[in-house]
Amino acid sequence: MKIGKWIAAGVMLLCGAATAQAQDYPNRPITLVVPFAAAGPGDIIARLVAEAMRRSLGQEVIVVNVGGAGGTIGTARVAQAKPDGYTILLGHVGQSTMSSLYKSLPYDPVESFETIGLITDVPMTIVGKPGLAPKDMKELVAYVRERPDKINYAHSGLGSVAHLCGLMFMNATKTKMTVIPYKGGGEVMKDLLSGTIDVYCEPATGTTANIQAGKIKPYAVTTKRRVATIPDVPTTAEAGFPDIGITTWYGLYAPKGTPAAAIDKLSAALQGALKDNNVVTRFGQLSMEPVSQDQATPAALSAKLKSEVKYWSTLLKEAGVKPE
Repeated sequence: MKIGKWIAAGVMLLCGAATAQAQDYPNRPITLVVPFAAAGPGDIIARLVAEAMRRSLGQEVIVVNVGGAGGTIGTARVAQAKPDGYTILLGHVGQSTMSSLYKSLPYDPVESFETIGLITDVPMTIVGKPGLAPKDMKELVAYVRERPDKINYAHSGLGSVAHLCGLMFMNATKTKMTVIPYKGGGEVMKDLLSGTIDVYCEPATGTTANIQAGKIKPYAVTTKRRVATIPDVPTTAEAGFPDIGITTWYGLYAPKGTPAAAIDKLSAALQGALKDNNVVTRFGQLSMEPVSQDQATPAALSAKLKSEVKYWSTLLKEAGVKPE
């Protein structure tokens, strides 16, 4: 009987400690890993959200850039981190393609993480070099179709959203372009502006200024609604190609096994951050907007990720893209 009482007392003590720890969370700074280079869209989003979450959580949210290998190095660091709520990840649509693009990953893009919530869907823009002949999206598709493999298309790296957008474009329009891989979007934009590259698909955050200045030719945005900062650019659906619909969606993750209480607090802080006036204003200036509150949840991000993994694994296989 005494042993039973000791066991019961021990269980109660552990439960009490866990409850106290959950109530005490967070009691030190949180590290937000961005698996991309500094100053890019993901980095900017992370820093805006981190600052707003800090005010809600009462602790610093420190952004750390761990780029390389298509985002897999930084993602692996978070997957292997202690699941205590103090290391989290900013991931984007590339999280759904990793298992199709890389032969051996030290983690599972879905099963190795707890989801916290979606942040934003950044519109993609289909653009052409200055002076490219087609006047609109329909003419562009016809132009490419009449010149198989003679029109070049650039992307900023294996598994990048630009890469995925190009695959979706060719799949939806039954066209074929010569694909030229780069190591980053900055170099692609430089060559697009000089006329070396014909067609590019890039998040609106990286093309809006050049579109507004008339330096590149816009054909469509890949979202259901037009983008406020470039209102004259039609959507792909308006242009007659509703199957081209891709965004650079971002979300927050934590290592598998992170306590539910920590996930709940992080998700609530994220929801609060997405209502922050500074975040809303800056997102708007960058041609994007926060997701609705019901999307900034663990369930919504989990459903989004699983759906996108299924979609992209099929498309990448059909496109003949093999894991490297």
